[in-house]
Amino acid sequence: MSEFSKRGIRVAAVSVDPVEVSRTLAEKAGLTFPLLSDPEMKVIRPYDLQHIRGHNGADIARPAEFLIDHTGRVRWLNLTDDIRVRATGEQVIREADRLGFAPGP
Repeated sequence: MSEFSKRGIRVAAVSVDPVEVSRTLAEKAGLTFPLLSDPEMKVIRPYDLQHIRGHNGADIARPAEFLIDHTGRVRWLNLTDDIRVRATGEQVIREADRLGFAPGP
């Protein structure tokens, strides 16, 4: 997380799970960033992240990582249909550096 912070990158996650489930998951996992709940998919659908019947027949969010600049423009996107696949922190940092999200002083 410190490498993200050095680059001015704020981390957040979005899930279709209800608030109570997200809160419990965040506590158990020791997350230090916000885990937001979007059970009605008001954010997930407009970003084309809905995975219809993706897990045990339920609609879920597709795994994705975004780097969004200070103007709100998506500069990088890693998207998959496999819930087990995610970009690593190191991959995201490499892309951030390539795009000029440079470490601060």
